[in-house]
Amino acid sequence: MPEAYIVDALRTPTGKRGGSLSQVHPADLGAHVLKTLVERNSIPAEDYDDVVFGCVDAVGPNAGVISRSSWLAAGLPVHVPGTVIDRACGSSQQALHFAAQAVMSGTQDVVAVGGVQNMSLVPIAYAMTAAQPLGFTDPFSGSQGWKARFGDQPVNQFYAAQIIADKWELSRSDMEAFALESHRRALQAIDEGRFDREISPIAGLSKDETPRQTTLEKMATLQPVAPEFSKITAAVSSQTCDAASAVLIVSEAALKRYDLKPRARIRHMSVLADDPIWHLTAPIPATAAALKKAGLSLQDIDLVEINEAFASVVQAWLKETGFPHEKTNVNGGAIALGHPLGATGAKLMTTLLHELERTGGRYGMQTMCEGGGQANVTIIERLG
Repeated sequence: MPEAYIVDALRTPTGKRGGSLSQVHPADLGAHVLKTLVERNSIPAEDYDDVVFGCVDAVGPNAGVISRSSWLAAGLPVHVPGTVIDRACGSSQQALHFAAQAVMSGTQDVVAVGGVQNMSLVPIAYAMTAAQPLGFTDPFSGSQGWKARFGDQPVNQFYAAQIIADKWELSRSDMEAFALESHRRALQAIDEGRFDREISPIAGLSKDETPRQTTLEKMATLQPVAPEFSKITAAVSSQTCDAASAVLIVSEAALKRYDLKPRARIRHMSVLADDPIWHLTAPIPATAAALKKAGLSLQDIDLVEINEAFASVVQAWLKETGFPHEKTNVNGGAIALGHPLGATGAKLMTTLLHELERTGGRYGMQTMCEGGGQANVTIIERLG
């Protein structure tokens, strides 16, 4: 079967909510990573087959097929098309899957994938606020089929994070200790320059500005997000932030045509769903299914990037799989580094690739919980 290769991967720094990137239009964030990707590789811009971006809540400045808008805002050729994927938090990881599948099918040779999200300009509740005058209070209100199947059970990420913590016997203090370690790892990675190769500075920002110098004592003073979710606070949740990311996926024919050196091979891609009420548990069965399909075991995996939507999500995954925390999110996760929704999938892949190169590992795996109780899994093999 034809293979798909990663030639390059980069990202902007993560700008905190209301921070350095908060007024940068999403098309300009996307343009920055795309222009940088094209400039530092030997493939002529006119030879790109497609631009596939992840973006969640494609409204306001995110609207207008943001991948296409970003490509054009970068001053790149007008004949190159673009499309946008919304698989909630896994949008740009799915974008990578679709691009790799296109390359493996032989229908395309050069695809720029990535994602963009300015959560300062378009807050997470923006789309639902716009829908309220139409009588919709949540995505499922008015669906008789949904009510017949799931009743009035809440479809709520905070509810899911809470019941996951309860089922896997995670206390609030357990999750706060996990969150503190995420910040510690991220700050250490920044201090040691581990992110320098993967970050393309923009708007005067060259380093992630989301990690915090915090303490367990400070975390303990925070109020829960709601009284009924007693264990879930901002401290154990991913940060909203602003960022863009991009990955260059090519075929073997493109490697030869443009004399490119591949950095990794896409070893496996899959997606699996779980109970939508539990919402955030799908990475657990998705991991098992992916490894079986790939003919690998967790012992073969050198590094894992799993999105820290909430501390309980990753901690439950660690308990179920038995994979060592020491090899998981080694440079911190979204609790410290932010979760820019549509950009997160390609952002995590960028970090995973660079960390495999830094440490000399062979196999890296990426997974994340996604809206509707879904999870993508990608396994890459470092080359060279």
